[in-house]
Amino acid sequence: MKGFYNLTDKLKDTLLAEPFVNTVTFGSLDDVDLNKQTIFPLSHITVNNTTVSTNTLTFNISILSMDIVDISKAETTDIFVGNDNEQDVLNTQLDLLTRVINTLQRGDVFTELYQVEGDVSCEPFVDRFENKLAGWVATFDVLVQNDMTICN
Repeated sequence: MKGFYNLTDKLKDTLLAEPFVNTVTFGSLDDVDLNKQTIFPLSHITVNNTTVSTNTLTFNISILSMDIVDISKAETTDIFVGNDNEQDVLNTQLDLLTRVINTLQRGDVFTELYQVEGDVSCEPFVDRFENKLAGWVATFDVLVQNDMTICN
């Protein structure tokens, strides 16, 4: 059975094909050095759980997509926008996740039988980590074929 490997590799490749991803990581986010400026924009894949059915596996996945918020030293002239690019980062990272999810919903990845089941929830975050990072967490289920056999 290679469903887990195939899915995580397919997600990694799909993310790396996007122009606003520099690095893709997997596993515990605590193991990623978020202080390295050169790894951003970063997407991180976490498999939350898996449901095993007779013919399918349903993986609950979270993808965190984030970038560094640049703070300008110039005086704030617009209190709505502020003196940083936080809104730009949120916009770009949501667009990135939307393209990746759409690829899973109806693109090449869908025809390769990695299919998103149901709607996708995206939650923004700001100041969640030590350095000023902003982005989104997309959480969704991916249905894949269960190729495990019970034959010896």
